[in-house]
Amino acid sequence: MPASAPTQTSKRGGSNLSLIVLRCIFVMVTVGIGASVVNAEASPDIGPWLGWMVLGGFVGVAVVVIIGDVLIRRKELDVISSVYFGTIVGLFLAYVVGLALAHLPIDPGQRATINLMLGVVLCYVCISLLMQTRNDFRFIIPYVEFAKEVKGLKPFILDTSVVIDGRIADVVETGIFDSQLIMPRFVLAELQNIADSADRLRRSRGRRGLDVLNKLRGSANVDFQMYDRDLPEFANQPVDLKLVLLAKHLDGKIVTNDYNLNKVAQVQGVEVINLNDLANALKPVFLPGEHLDVRIVKPGEEAGQGVGYLDDGTMIVVESGREHLNKTVKIAVTSVLQTSAGRMIFGRYEAPAKAAS
Repeated sequence: MPASAPTQTSKRGGSNLSLIVLRCIFVMVTVGIGASVVNAEASPDIGPWLGWMVLGGFVGVAVVVIIGDVLIRRKELDVISSVYFGTIVGLFLAYVVGLALAHLPIDPGQRATINLMLGVVLCYVCISLLMQTRNDFRFIIPYVEFAKEVKGLKPFILDTSVVIDGRIADVVETGIFDSQLIMPRFVLAELQNIADSADRLRRSRGRRGLDVLNKLRGSANVDFQMYDRDLPEFANQPVDLKLVLLAKHLDGKIVTNDYNLNKVAQVQGVEVINLNDLANALKPVFLPGEHLDVRIVKPGEEAGQGVGYLDDGTMIVVESGREHLNKTVKIAVTSVLQTSAGRMIFGRYEAPAKAAS
């Protein structure tokens, strides 16, 4: 067993013990407050049973709070921070507005009601505003840290084509993406429309894309997040332009296989990672004069040509290879052609040397 395992277990046990101590102290403090209230309100007209009821009510509130804390296991810090700071800002604004209204000829009872309503309304508005914009800023207690939503250098924004392609899941497993992966909600909607298409092939591609998204969401090698916000500039824009605008907004990179989106993003000054270009860059490089073995699987377009493929799918056109169909032959590389569809290798069949007599 790794040496870190006992350390992690001990840390978890220490955290649980600290929570137990905190909850015990909370219950004792609550009981103390309840006893103080009962003693302060004690009078001959109030029976002892009513005091015990009040004390029991305080204990019940403490127990309900602890049960709620235990049941809600996953607590999002950004939501808690939004409520925390929204309440503080709302109360401060209510206090300032209350000071402005203090000199108006308003009945004291009405003024108290107005101040209470102002506090409630302003707290709600501030909390709602922070919760809706928490993707743009992160609030951390006990100090405030203003930071962009994404971690790492630049986030990677996924296009529909790269999700349907499926290779992105294998690339992620290599750990090459050290920044956040973002799936915009409008891209997910387009993917769902493809998965619900009446065309069988299109429907299969859409469902494969959804499976890839589920795999990415469960991967421990990347921080995968959904982006739910609709920016004002998204109105009446196609999906490709929305991706470009979102990449500008988040200062991120688009991951795609779409050639047209690649060009549009480059014109707009947005960085693009094309998985096809990445795959081509990782293919082995062969120089003219090198020798390799290849299996001829079909005839070529020109007379006498044969065609074979490497394990990575690279096409090899072999001169004088047609007569060696379904055979593995040795060739000498004559030239290499790089196209938008991939890399092609041209070679010449070399007959095996005859053994010396």
